[in-house]
Amino acid sequence: MYTQAMDLMPKGDGKPSVPLSATEQQLLDRFEARIDDGAFVEPKDWMPDHYRRTLVRQISQHAHSEIVGMLPEGNWITRAPTLKRKAILLAKVQDEGGHGLYLYAAAETLGVSRDELIDQLHAGKAKYSSIFNYPTLSWADVGVIGWLVDGAAIMNQVPLCRCSYAPYARAMIRICREESFHQRQGYDALLVMMRDGTPRQRDMVQDAVNRWWWPSLMMFGPPDEASNHSEQSMRWGIKRISNDDLRQKFVDATVQQAKVLGVSLPDPELRWNEARGHFDFGPIDWDEFWRVVGGDGPCNRERLADRAQAWDEGAWVREAALAHAAKSTTQRKAA
Repeated sequence: MYTQAMDLMPKGDGKPSVPLSATEQQLLDRFEARIDDGAFVEPKDWMPDHYRRTLVRQISQHAHSEIVGMLPEGNWITRAPTLKRKAILLAKVQDEGGHGLYLYAAAETLGVSRDELIDQLHAGKAKYSSIFNYPTLSWADVGVIGWLVDGAAIMNQVPLCRCSYAPYARAMIRICREESFHQRQGYDALLVMMRDGTPRQRDMVQDAVNRWWWPSLMMFGPPDEASNHSEQSMRWGIKRISNDDLRQKFVDATVQQAKVLGVSLPDPELRWNEARGHFDFGPIDWDEFWRVVGGDGPCNRERLADRAQAWDEGAWVREAALAHAAKSTTQRKAA
């Protein structure tokens, strides 16, 4: 979903800043040969420092995005229109929390602690997906997040199941299965409103689509020519498909889904290009993208404040869990 981290790293080509020793060069050659052969890298395997740093940044941003991503929809749990929709939304938000835990655990295999990563998030030093800095103004937004945002997430994440770093790839297999449910439930909620709803409800769906369409396209990151690290990340098998190719696949799939729903996508330049075999679409406002990434989106400050507050208020739960674990360990040793 949420893998803009590689595009937000400082510029650099990933090459070591000092000459490698003969042993280090041999290790690097073996590593790259394994990548070329399509082999997975496990936590205890040797890896270049830049490969490790890139993974820590990407996986932690992905984990942060899952946790922060609980907030926009969690806001609607108490206001869901039916018990069925409330139960579905509760399950979905719970899934997102679980995804965050899988990913923090994967990041920890790279030698970084979960507490360190969360401290970076709360201090504003770490990024999360820009999509979660937009407000959810109506119940239709919850459906559109499922359809468009989770749909974009699936498009982004399925290739990560083949990521060269094995713990990340294994976590993504389960996450993608659950994201598929998230996308389907969102689309189903919208379909019910469009087919059985009142004119006002249908207008509400169209309004939500109008507001979320362009931010959803931004989820794939900046255009390839402005993506600093995609080439190296693709060589190392961290990333499998370029930003622009993923974005195009998403547009091509979503146009047909919009027709079934009966909504229009807010792009007057959206049309089929027979020569390319793809839909052409209008320019994305990259100034808005970088502004939101830089912390000046509609909800940036609110999202971070809510996460920090939840962390502080949950301190007693973490302390109780640690105390119970310590007590259980003492009892087992004494037995």
